[in-house]
Amino acid sequence: MRGKQERSGPGGADRRASEGRRGNSRTEGGRSPSGERGDRPSGRAGTPDKRAGSSKSKARRDRNAFASVDQVRLVAMDVLRAVRERDAYANLVLPGLLAERGITGRDAALATELSYGACRSQGLADAVIEAGARRSVTEIDPPLLDVLRLGVYQLLRTRVAAHAAVDTSVALARAEFGQGKAGFVNAVLRRAGERTVEEWVRELAPSDPVGHLAFEHAHPLWIARAFADALGARAGELADLLAADDARPAVHLVARPGDITAEELALVTGGEPGRWSPYAVYLDGGDPGDLDPVREGLAGVQDEGSQLVALALTRAPLEGVDGGRWLDLCAGPGGKSVLLGALADIDGFELDAVEPSAHRAELVRKATAGLPVRVHAVDGRASGLTPGYDRVLVDAPCSGLGALRRRPEARWRKTPADVRDLVVLQRELLGAAWDLVRPGGVVVYSTCSPHLPETVAVVADLVRRTDAVELDTRQALPGVTDIGDGPSAQLWPHRHGTDAMFVAALRKPLSH
Repeated sequence: MRGKQERSGPGGADRRASEGRRGNSRTEGGRSPSGERGDRPSGRAGTPDKRAGSSKSKARRDRNAFASVDQVRLVAMDVLRAVRERDAYANLVLPGLLAERGITGRDAALATELSYGACRSQGLADAVIEAGARRSVTEIDPPLLDVLRLGVYQLLRTRVAAHAAVDTSVALARAEFGQGKAGFVNAVLRRAGERTVEEWVRELAPSDPVGHLAFEHAHPLWIARAFADALGARAGELADLLAADDARPAVHLVARPGDITAEELALVTGGEPGRWSPYAVYLDGGDPGDLDPVREGLAGVQDEGSQLVALALTRAPLEGVDGGRWLDLCAGPGGKSVLLGALADIDGFELDAVEPSAHRAELVRKATAGLPVRVHAVDGRASGLTPGYDRVLVDAPCSGLGALRRRPEARWRKTPADVRDLVVLQRELLGAAWDLVRPGGVVVYSTCSPHLPETVAVVADLVRRTDAVELDTRQALPGVTDIGDGPSAQLWPHRHGTDAMFVAALRKPLSH
């Protein structure tokens, strides 16, 4: 029994070496019962790939073979393939596939649920697959593993009937790989369906509390530990936070100040005004790009937490008069710049927006057209801009751990090494902002991550090196409750319904 291994994601290559070829070996990697070859050669000529299901059949798909395959599952499998092969983003790939294949309504909703859910649940699914296959997932060919992940997700985390989950997955495998691999998929999924998800968790999850929750909610262990550290004394909320990462987030719109109010936007779109931002509107779902206010530039799609970051910059108390020179040092793709630019326009102020990528800088230009915003395609660490800004926003590049609910595949792509590299950049950008703000001016630092090395540690480094004064950021977010003990503020999906945005306001003394 493997019930108490320290694991929260895919792996397992270090065990069961003697089991790796037992059970279904002849139908998985050799000849099927009908005598047909179940895989194609790969690597050196004449040498079959030893991983179960090895195939390069995507480029040679037989249209007739796929005619009887459930098209919703085929879309979901193609999303998983794009994520795996091209490092694509599921939420960007899926809409195009749905439109291309004419899938709408309930079928589109199911394709979305299966695509995103299978991406999110990868770690849990892989452990169950290993138990059912009696081999490591590293020994299963990736395209076949996509089919298994899709099937296991349906069995354990949806209300799809077990026979439908198994039968549609077997049909996918048969069309893609042939009868031999279909038999392998059938065997693995039938074993997976013998237990409920709760029973699998009891059998396979680590015994330590954080590891158990990480496994149960399909998060890498290091991310669950990072969240527990960030929750601090309220680490007991970890289960709720991890569950919120798996819930479908509402669509958040932002009403453009001076053009439309949140109440008007809610009336036009059928949504409801947000809880925290005076410009936020919540929608249950749908494609916001189809809405007239969005097409006409009266509103945009922006998480309410991001709106609060921009508002914190405008509300943090200065020393002296606000001269109207504002700077967004990390502007791409432009959401916060639009909100800040609209607010600046109302007061007769101006905003400079910095974005090093030429493509993203162009996105900012298009998004802020008609607003008093100047876009600079330069590196924020060496922008060449003239110091003396009243307000500077550093919405720094980060790990994105606070927005995992919006990026289904992201949790399995991030590593602690990614964070170490980002922290260096974050500190450099905050230091550059400090050099650009005037005495008495304010710098607001934010990340879409609650991970302590990216948040309070970066701020503490600046405070240690300079005469920066930490302001009580909570006062710049009036009406927003339960955002920490200060002086910084931390938003949470399970508390606020927003992404896990971190915000800290710092002021440069007049005596500087």
